[in-house]
Amino acid sequence: MPTMKQWLDAYGKSHQNPTNKAFHWICVPVIFVSLIGLLSLVPLPFGNGEDGFGPYIHLGTFLILFGLLFYVRLSAIMTIGMTVISAISLYLVKWVNLHFWDAAWMVFLAAFVLAWIGQFIGHKIEGEKPSFFDDLKFLLIGPAWLLSFILAKMGIKY
Repeated sequence: MPTMKQWLDAYGKSHQNPTNKAFHWICVPVIFVSLIGLLSLVPLPFGNGEDGFGPYIHLGTFLILFGLLFYVRLSAIMTIGMTVISAISLYLVKWVNLHFWDAAWMVFLAAFVLAWIGQFIGHKIEGEKPSFFDDLKFLLIGPAWLLSFILAKMGIKY
């Protein structure tokens, strides 16, 4: 299995154009949160909120846990960073669900679709196809790629 550095380097090859990078800084987090949000709306037979954890236990949570298992095999630091980002994302999803009630699905769906349009515009400008066309695991690498820049600015090696 490739290392985290190898994954990030491979992802970075099709993300050199500054405009495409800017699109990714906006669109990748929006896609991440909106996907978790859409999955949060799928009813489950448990996690109804009575224990205080209900708004955080949903299919989106399970997707996050799956992603964290992928990261834990590659980098402890990246796993910690993505855990923090995931916790923030879960809080944002809870906030949207509480404040937009029955319209939350429209908020998440609109954000998801618009962000993907932005991603494809960025790749059209780049002149490269999205990395996930070659390997679906790159869908998990996109958020980590952005986090790698934040960690580098902080002087943290992943």
